[in-house]
Amino acid sequence: MSNNVAENTPDSEPVNNSVPINWLMLFLKGIVMGAADVVPGVSGGTIAFITGIYARLIDALKTLHPLSLTLWYQQGFAVFWRAIDGRFLLTLFAGIITSVLSLAKIIHYMLDVYPIPVWSFFFGLVLASILYLLRQVAIWRSPQVIAILVGTVIAIAISILRPAQLPETWWMMMFSGFIAICAMILPGISGSFILLLMGMYSVFIKALSDFNILFLASFGIGCVVGLIAFSHVLSCLLKRYYSIVMALLTGFLVGSLNVLWPWKQVIETAMNRHGELIPIVQHNVSPLTYSAINEQSSMLTIALISMLLGFLIVFSLDWLSNSHARLSNKV
Repeated sequence: MSNNVAENTPDSEPVNNSVPINWLMLFLKGIVMGAADVVPGVSGGTIAFITGIYARLIDALKTLHPLSLTLWYQQGFAVFWRAIDGRFLLTLFAGIITSVLSLAKIIHYMLDVYPIPVWSFFFGLVLASILYLLRQVAIWRSPQVIAILVGTVIAIAISILRPAQLPETWWMMMFSGFIAICAMILPGISGSFILLLMGMYSVFIKALSDFNILFLASFGIGCVVGLIAFSHVLSCLLKRYYSIVMALLTGFLVGSLNVLWPWKQVIETAMNRHGELIPIVQHNVSPLTYSAINEQSSMLTIALISMLLGFLIVFSLDWLSNSHARLSNKV
């Protein structure tokens, strides 16, 4: 069934530009999106949806095309800037970039030292996100049921693929950026995980750590092109087939839980180019099996607390976003 995204999504309300705290809140939302995007299995698009800016983000991105530059030439920069919702995009992406550059090392340190609590936290976050997205599907009929099943199967299939080994070149970084950014703006599909499957995740993280201008610029160009191209397709699908798309995205999230399960048995490892052993094939196991295999604690209590924390944060973000929207509308 076709639905208009502006009529059905909770994130379609306009931001009141006259309230300064709106932009601080938007910057903070960008921070959270960036933090999510550097973790394989977690999508910044999910955070955008939960925090109530997803529809506006897609609508703003689709205005970015060469023809929009004619507004700048014909009517001036101010008209062009308003047409592309430039202040919104600048504030949001400033938060995302700040987060990626500052939190990437911290998050990956936490994943190395405290993997079970961290993955448990993200598991709870995504589990709550599934419930949140299910609420966005007002009508459940055969197309919606099929869509959620297809999304689940696709996400699980992606999660069990073996990582590839692609050439570490600037043009491959550009292609990786194009593919990853398309995944990043989809709730439930992690751009970082796509990079992991392509064998380019460690290359990207190292480029961030070393501040490799050539690789980062190439990746950035690919991201920009991917955002402009894919946002048009996604916006059209949301407006024509909103409930079906939401069901499909919910399926992506359900399937991504296979990646986020905290307790895993490593079946096969490989040496990366830095001489480090990395897991290639892993199977999900129960906490008891994990303890028996690894002869160490499953940290079950801490894991459950972490899951609950992630679960509560999602609905706290939803509550704060709705409260903030109501406050903005009163001003």
